[in-house]
Amino acid sequence: MRIVFLGTPDFAVPSLEALVEAGHQVACVVTQPDRPSGRHRRLAPPAVKQSAAAHAVPVRQTDDVNAPAFLDGLAALEPELIAVVAFGQKLGRRLLRLPARGCINVHASLLPRHRGAAPVAHAILAGDTETGVTTLRMARRMDAGDILAQQATPIGARENAGQLGERLAALGAQLLVRTVADMAAGRHKPIAQDHAMATLAPTLHKRDGAIDWTRPADFLARFVRAMTPWPGAFTYWTPLGKPPLRLAVLEAEPAEGQAASAARVASTEGGRLAIETGRGLLHVARLLPAGKRAMSADEFLRGHRLQVGDHLGWEEKVGG
Repeated sequence: MRIVFLGTPDFAVPSLEALVEAGHQVACVVTQPDRPSGRHRRLAPPAVKQSAAAHAVPVRQTDDVNAPAFLDGLAALEPELIAVVAFGQKLGRRLLRLPARGCINVHASLLPRHRGAAPVAHAILAGDTETGVTTLRMARRMDAGDILAQQATPIGARENAGQLGERLAALGAQLLVRTVADMAAGRHKPIAQDHAMATLAPTLHKRDGAIDWTRPADFLARFVRAMTPWPGAFTYWTPLGKPPLRLAVLEAEPAEGQAASAARVASTEGGRLAIETGRGLLHVARLLPAGKRAMSADEFLRGHRLQVGDHLGWEEKVGG
């Protein structure tokens, strides 16, 4: 089948590669422009652009996929189908109607649950034990089109969003190839979503990673997993006589214990860092101090004078 592929980050790469390996004619890859990245803010190409180059697939980049001139160029390719995976821009009416077989999307949840840009993180945050991938016909409403196929998978008890996202990317690639084959053979049977069952999974921003120590420890353990690797769960500690130090929490688990004062350091015994929360204790296993490498709690405690009774959080950052 002649396909135009729209995608941008690492999550979309397995789907692109699966279409190529399945023998489909990927006429063009459309992706976002190169963006500044890294410490020195140098322009870096999207992961999909790099993958397309490796497979000799033509690439077009745009920050407005609905621009009339850009759409004219896509129309000239005469695609039978447009496949969209984590592209990052909303598709307008003309683009949705452009290919003969329409536009289909790979979404990292079991729709209608977790519609939006961050379904993987929100599935973990909600305490779901199962998630999956969905292929769907694209409609004007976000993630609201008819379902073409779904594949479920359990969420690991300690799996973070990055790890789960990698698994779902591979699962989504398999489901996309299967869906395209079913469409080509006329076997697909679209199913309308139950919109009343929809939940939202909005975009995450840097500030969303701030740890609210008044929440229960079991929630905060999920929060750390959901925010890893982006935007990262973080807090602040102010050493005596020094400016606040940003601490990214990479791994944590809930534990039984008294929690009289949320955000208070309850224990550093035996290299184990326990923080009081709104209910129970949170054992921090790995963290990343600003400007340093990731390390175990034991390593951090041996190099910093964090003591029982110290408090963590935003109030320390602002000196309150």
